[in-house]
Amino acid sequence: MYERGGKRLLDLGGAALLLLLLAPLWGIAALLVLAMDGRPVLFRQRRLGRHAQPFTLLKLRSMRPGTGEDAARLSPLGRALRASAIDELPQLLNVLRGEMSLVGPRPLPLGYHARLGPCQRRRFAVRPGLCGLAQAAGRNAVAWPRRLALDVCYVRRISLAGDLGLMLRCCGVVLRGQGVAAPGHATMPPLPSAARASLPAGQNASVFPDISHQATDRTRGGAGGCNFV
Repeated sequence: MYERGGKRLLDLGGAALLLLLLAPLWGIAALLVLAMDGRPVLFRQRRLGRHAQPFTLLKLRSMRPGTGEDAARLSPLGRALRASAIDELPQLLNVLRGEMSLVGPRPLPLGYHARLGPCQRRRFAVRPGLCGLAQAAGRNAVAWPRRLALDVCYVRRISLAGDLGLMLRCCGVVLRGQGVAAPGHATMPPLPSAARASLPAGQNASVFPDISHQATDRTRGGAGGCNFV
């Protein structure tokens, strides 16, 4: 029931309310980007949405235009916007347009689709989200294999209580300043071409209260088995 209709109602109501409440913050941040880093204020990038359909993701720009390493292109203002997740606020418009959800796997760049196995592609069964299970587990500090495994875990067990809990947990992670960047990186390293969804031995998706503690899920009848252990 919730997944079929209630989740979308929560997205519409929650995104509209957050846009209204956070409009002053978003406006101030946009003016700071314009004054300190120039145009464009918004960063647009094509990402993979539900059923792997492309859409245009919106963010406040945190990097200087051009090419080069992320660390060199990140402005001081951009670092602050990323640390506070204020740069993600424009994605509330993506939620209202039905391209994203408040909770779900983070949207991946278009080129990442070919790097995922059949099990990992289950993440595309739902809309990508502003926050999700992997973000609640530590944002960018969560390595790619575990992140992809947690994405699939979320898709398997969606509930209202789970989504509300994940939103609260993600807020806590942001307020504590956790996982702004992956260890040794300015942001998040690219997805390896042969990523494999796995959780470290002895760990499970307990950060998500509605997920079973069973940590192994193998597909039947073909290649591309999914092992979360």
